[in-house]
Amino acid sequence: MIGLRAQQDSDIDVFEAELLNDAETRMRSDSRPWRPVAPGSADSPYRGQAPRGDHSEAVTFAAVELAAGELVGNALLWGIDLHNRNAHLGISLRPAFRGKHLGTDIVRVLCRYGFAIRGFHRLQVDTLADNYAMIGAATRAGFALEGTLRQFAWVNGSFADEVILGQLATEWLPAGPSLGPVRPGDGPAACVRPGR
Repeated sequence: MIGLRAQQDSDIDVFEAELLNDAETRMRSDSRPWRPVAPGSADSPYRGQAPRGDHSEAVTFAAVELAAGELVGNALLWGIDLHNRNAHLGISLRPAFRGKHLGTDIVRVLCRYGFAIRGFHRLQVDTLADNYAMIGAATRAGFALEGTLRQFAWVNGSFADEVILGQLATEWLPAGPSLGPVRPGDGPAACVRPGR
């Protein structure tokens, strides 16, 4: 089972060591051009993301496997639009945790946070059309394929299609507890756990 909690400095160190300069993954998951960034640099996307209250355009979490307490990756809601009550979601798994089907659980937990806690009306996933892991995780979590943006993304020297998947609050079927326990080392925020 996966939980989400506030990122800690030790998480950021791990993300910078394992994800920051993974050029292949970053080229495929970020719309900005990849460039090398030194760990600890102010240019690191993992630093300087302090919450700014309800007006923040992004909310970033550490994703943790609850049974073992292991950090598996990061998860975020971004492009938050408070007026229209929607947001985009994204996940990034540490290399050792890829291929273990944790993405679906992380997406479900993000949905619980977005729909039940934040009151969003719609959540959206934007990913490359050949990112079968993310498409599978999103569809297993209840997202519907809504369309394809042809040759939308410049990736590693060529254009690639991007797909849009969406889920409305009325399509989301919550069940179970909405908040998990605060565990030692989790930081100041309780874990948000999946409810289905």
